[in-house]
Amino acid sequence: MKAFRCRVCDNALHLENTVCVSCGTALGFSRSERALVPVDATGQYVDATGLVWHVCANLNLSGCAWLAPLQGGQCSSCDLTRTRPSDDDVVGLQHFPAAEQAKRHLLVELDTLGMKVVGKDPARGGDPENGLAFDLLSSVEENVVIGHENGVITIDLAESDDAHREKVRAQLAEPYRTMLGHFRHEFGHYAEWQLVRGDELMARCRELFGDESVDYQAELQRHYDEGPPPGWEESYISTYATMHPFEDFAETWAHFLHIADTVETAREYGLLTIAAVGAFAQFRDVVTGVWVPLSIALNQINRSMGKDDVYPFVIAPPVLDKLDFVAGLLPLDG
Repeated sequence: MKAFRCRVCDNALHLENTVCVSCGTALGFSRSERALVPVDATGQYVDATGLVWHVCANLNLSGCAWLAPLQGGQCSSCDLTRTRPSDDDVVGLQHFPAAEQAKRHLLVELDTLGMKVVGKDPARGGDPENGLAFDLLSSVEENVVIGHENGVITIDLAESDDAHREKVRAQLAEPYRTMLGHFRHEFGHYAEWQLVRGDELMARCRELFGDESVDYQAELQRHYDEGPPPGWEESYISTYATMHPFEDFAETWAHFLHIADTVETAREYGLLTIAAVGAFAQFRDVVTGVWVPLSIALNQINRSMGKDDVYPFVIAPPVLDKLDFVAGLLPLDG
């Protein structure tokens, strides 16, 4: 994540800042400029070309301060949310901002990596067949299954609650579970659906991840009945990745984003003196030369604070091949 600064007083800022805590300037996020910019008392910002932008209409609902092209309208991130909790769902609305924050973080990552994302609404320049949409649903009154289908990502807003998420993580014996992780994983399914096309890519994908045509429900049942196969650590990034080739790809994609984003953040804040991730010839060089020593150091720092490891995973050689493959699907802007 980029290290943002206030254009008025040069104070350090973070992506979710809506006001500079130093000088009090109201802020909006300009997606085209990849910057937090000052907005006037009416929530307007005029860019270098003379275009007038407005703070998103959902500022008070979800904390979104991204800039929208129309006064009283939504920004490009909020446009991707197809379904949200109803106005009378108090619990769902409490959890809604954390999910939207994770979605905005994901979109900034994808912009940085050069992957253009469009919605499904043709009235907003979307693609009904290949575009992306999010259903952010509250499980207060209904069962919500996190997943992806035909460009629609469903997220259970209960996962915004730390106690609930930790309980599920412990039940499933997972080493890691976050809202941002859910968004990265589910987007991995969408990415495979969109990017792995053509005989050569399909063949290489199957070589690395397995035959995706195997029955998903049968493999899901096998996974929960039997657990991961012995020695899974030698070929997979997580136990869930062993369930089905689709899940192996999505887990690998999520870890690609974990690694790329953390390395870029460390670089932005002066912890690393390296070129941007996109400047490396192969992503495996980022993993072996930068990420492995960095993650070891971060884990030790967390342990020094009595906390769990930041990155409780081991990257085996076959996983490195998979990470290199998924990274190669994107242009990786330098």
